[in-house]
Order: sequence, then structure tokens, then C-alpha cells
Amino acid sequence: MLLNRAYIKILLFFLGIFFVTIPLNLAKSETKELDDDKYTLFTGKFDFSDHGKKSNLIGLEHQSDDLFRNTWMGKILPVTGGLITVDNAIYLYTGVEAEYNLGILQFKPSFTPGLYQKGSGKDLGFPLEFKSEIEVSLNLTDSTLLGMSYNHISNASLGTKNPGANNYYFNLLKKF
Repeated sequence: MLLNRAYIKILLFFLGIFFVTIPLNLAKSETKELDDDKYTLFTGKFDFSDHGKKSNLIGLEHQSDDLFRNTWMGKILPVTGGLITVDNAIYLYTGVEAEYNLGILQFKPSFTPGLYQKGSGKDLGFPLEFKSEIEVSLNLTDSTLLGMSYNHISNASLGTKNPGANNYYFNLLKKF
């Protein structure tokens, strides 16, 4: 019970940051570029390959182009987000994402460590989990992308067990 309260506090903290930063970002100067902040709303299936524990999910993710770096691996930027399943499993994460523009398509691999609470869902074996993801998105407009992603969440054998979870999402990204 105490652990559930801690995760709820963490989730509320991240949601608070999200809702506080929106007005701050909107108040920036008029010279701000259109794509400085990106918010992705996603839904999909958590652990679709485990028929006993698969679950629907919804999530939100934020990226800021203000913090990107051009590297020898391409454009790298931080990403922060969270998801919740219908079984009340929660995963809050932050990490890095690479972004590659291929005409009207975007290819985005990412790596995001985070905290996982199973709720009444699948026990992944450890609170610290790592998400490796590949996303492909179609540019619908200058400020909207529609895509699909696949990811795997695992604790890298830090826990006594490491069943992992294979997930897929349908993504709607909006630039502000």
C-alpha cells in the first residue's frame, strides 16, 4: 500500500510538471519556433505476447527541441513520459530519443529507464525497468504526426525474475 502511494505521488509530480510547463511554454516569445515542444498521446497493448497478462494502456510523452543535440548519431533529444494500463500498472520514464527524418516518415529509436509499479497487472520483477523502442511516424502536417511503435520493457536481470513485456502503441504527436 505504501509503495502504491509513492508511485501515485510520482505520477502526480510528473503530471504537475506537465501542466505547469504548458503555460510557461506558451508564454515564450513570439519568435519561438513551432516545433519546440512535442506531446505524444498514445494507446496500445501492454505485453501483447503474454495472453494471460496483456492489457490495454494509455500514455503521454513530452519532448523538447530546445534541448536537442546534433551528434554523430543524428539528432538526439530527451524524452519523458508515462503510461498506465487498465490493470493499474504504471510506468514512468525519462531517457533519450534519436530522430531521423526520411521524407514524410520519421524513424525514432529510444532508450528510457523508468519506474514500474505492477498494480494488479504483470509483475516485471523489479521497480527499475528499461524500455527500448522503435517508432515510425507519418508527417500529416507541419505540426502533427501519426505513428506506431514497438517496445520492450525489461529489468536487465536486476531482479530475481525478468519476464519483460512486449508492447505496441498507436501514437499521435502534436508540436506546440
